[in-house]
Amino acid sequence: MHGWIIIDKPLGPGSTQIVSAVKRVLREGGYGKHKVGHGGTLDPLATGVLPVAIGEATKLAGRMLDASKRYDFTIRFGAQTDTLDLEGKVIGESPVRPTLAAVEAVLARFTGPIEQVPPAYSALKVDGERAYDLARKGEEVVLATRKVTVFDLQILPGTGRGTSEAGGGGSPQGATAADAADPPPPPAAPAVPLPASGEELEEITLSAFVSKGTYIRSLARDIALALGTVGHVTMLRRTKAGPFTLESAISLDKLAELGKGHALEETLLPLGAGLDDIPALSLNADQAGRLRKGLRLIGFATDDGLGFATLADVPVALVETLDGETRVVRGFNLE
Repeated sequence: MHGWIIIDKPLGPGSTQIVSAVKRVLREGGYGKHKVGHGGTLDPLATGVLPVAIGEATKLAGRMLDASKRYDFTIRFGAQTDTLDLEGKVIGESPVRPTLAAVEAVLARFTGPIEQVPPAYSALKVDGERAYDLARKGEEVVLATRKVTVFDLQILPGTGRGTSEAGGGGSPQGATAADAADPPPPPAAPAVPLPASGEELEEITLSAFVSKGTYIRSLARDIALALGTVGHVTMLRRTKAGPFTLESAISLDKLAELGKGHALEETLLPLGAGLDDIPALSLNADQAGRLRKGLRLIGFATDDGLGFATLADVPVALVETLDGETRVVRGFNLE
């Protein structure tokens, strides 16, 4: 069992709980103990693609942190919370509601290289402590602006709600665990038209393809502020992480079912699935032996850059070639 299982994470559990669930299924299914790790944290209130690495694939899990990702998310206008999502308490309100035309006009300002301030409730460290721990203590959290890239940002068809339909605005204050347990909205756009361009919106759902380090909650906050109001995220669903999409994702129930049937191999993606953007390099036995010993290859016929080195389809190492020398970046203990 060396490879990837892609989980469609539900609302409620955090990423570490999903890793624990996979370990339990492996154990109960008779697969024995394996190293298990995830490729990119999802908040408890977020759903969607969570790559889980098993065995030797855990050596590549860190690469998922650097991968570009796509999210669908809903901004509800009129209230800002301290966590920038449904979990927090309201810290600011505005009667202003944007129109669809205003939203369409402002999105270009948030496409391409941008700067953003991460949420105070984030896992970033400040003087050795997690920002969210400081924020929960009531301490002021000051985070530096970071540069990120939004490759694509667009409105999902049929996802805006006008004020006449939504009523009073839906302040998140007082949200309960039961609220968080509701099933997530379907990822596919419903077959209804967008509101008229002049109609004021209570909320809008967007799709964003972003670089590593981008905080969707911060993006939602800044879009609302640019529209002359405030807002927070009420739905966040990751639809793509690196090469992995919802098409290959399974639910926790399906995971348990496959484990009980000793059929996890049916959903296990190969170790190399996380390296689909890196050229494969075929080795002979002597070359594979040198790399497995940590030695370099001199004059190996390949371009400079990363490569996925294999011997007869068995992964040997993630390697890097520079000026005619090929060295191991991550070696795999596979025969």
